[in-house]
Amino acid sequence: MKTPKRLSPKIKIVGVGGAGSNTVSRLMRYNLEGIELIALNTDEQDLKRTSAHLKIRIGRKLTQGLGAGMNPKLGEKAAEEQKEEIKEALKGAQLIFITLG
Repeated sequence: MKTPKRLSPKIKIVGVGGAGSNTVSRLMRYNLEGIELIALNTDEQDLKRTSAHLKIRIGRKLTQGLGAGMNPKLGEKAAEEQKEEIKEALKGAQLIFITLG
């Protein structure tokens, strides 16, 4: 009798903003096999300190590397600027977790 093949879903965890990026950095310490960790942030300095498989600075023109100041509307507009880059990063995922704050 054959043992059934173990299927592993393609999982991506996305950290958005400072708190989300902190979560992704902490998860990187665990070397989670088969999980891609992605950080999205408007704050260039914060993103440089973040550990992630992929980092995307959003709102490059809008915030010019500064944070969104906890303004959700500004964050939304910033994400729109890099919409295609974000879509490309999420391609192939079967399960996506988003952490933010």
